[in-house]
Amino acid sequence: MNRIVFFVSIAALGLGGCAGYRESRGFIMDEQLAQAVQVGTDNKTSVEKTLGRPTYTGQFSDNEWYYVSRQTSTFAFRAPKVTEQQILRIKFDQGGNVSAIERTGKEKIASIDPYGKTTPTLGRKKSFFEEFFGNIGTVGGVGPTSGGQPGQ
Repeated sequence: MNRIVFFVSIAALGLGGCAGYRESRGFIMDEQLAQAVQVGTDNKTSVEKTLGRPTYTGQFSDNEWYYVSRQTSTFAFRAPKVTEQQILRIKFDQGGNVSAIERTGKEKIASIDPYGKTTPTLGRKKSFFEEFFGNIGTVGGVGPTSGGQPGQ
């Protein structure tokens, strides 16, 4: 009987490490505040006072602000999966007034699958020993980084 209790408790402890969890990342979206921002009425200052600083600004122009909210879930040691995502994109005109508001979700997530396990490179393939012992004698030798002249 003691053995059964022992093995059940060990199994419960082991499976406890495999429990999943949820995580919120980025901006915590408050729908009432997000709805309060209006095109033609608000400007950068009022948007910042209402929503706070953006998650990030546009890459080519600081007249685009992005508020990104993401919920993920993870089970055991697997990679996190996005369960929900909201992106609020606010565009400003040259005067700093709100000109457009866009909302998007998980459909904007790009899935990239790398090809193969190695990256092809040009040149000669070296063996383990050539890689390991190949630089012996080159430290302090004559070359472009040593500063010395050939024949000196």
